[in-house]
Amino acid sequence: MKQVLPALALAIMLPFVAQAQESDSYSETKLGLYATATEAHAMMEADPRAILIDVRDPSELMFTGAAEGLDIHVPWMVLDRAEFSAEKGVWPMKRNEGFEASVKARLDALGVTPEDTIIVMCRSGSSRSAPAADVINAMGYTKVWSVTDGFEGGTLKEGTSKGVRAVDGWRNSGLPWSYKVDPGIAWTQE
Repeated sequence: MKQVLPALALAIMLPFVAQAQESDSYSETKLGLYATATEAHAMMEADPRAILIDVRDPSELMFTGAAEGLDIHVPWMVLDRAEFSAEKGVWPMKRNEGFEASVKARLDALGVTPEDTIIVMCRSGSSRSAPAADVINAMGYTKVWSVTDGFEGGTLKEGTSKGVRAVDGWRNSGLPWSYKVDPGIAWTQE
């Protein structure tokens, strides 16, 4: 009986582990390559072949800005404007089903090789850049980095501006950014 219980526990847990690994949102990558926004910017300065991919929804770029030097914009998740969560008071995000094809086409158009450095950034580095980086790695690219503090960074934990994204991140670190997105880079739903 003592040998059966661990096996039974493992059998019960496996589907949940698999489901967690297949989630659309998580923060750790299979490659384990991480950089802060400041480090990512330095990587881009040192390596002209390094590619920066922003995986935020287009509305995020429009209202909060985008990094200068951005090479590719393809959202990992898109705002589902057809639904509204009354419970949460927000529109839900859904997986961009065309992510892989769009990223692959843009990487090919730029002549990116499997050995080139690819840097993936979302809003805060907490849930979208890592799964997007894993998918890009699964396409055969071997140097895919996730920006741990994203474009906007983390939130203030106290004070009158508690909850405001004003800690680290590309924009808050004083790195070059703009509200204007290059039309050749801006993603449109295909």
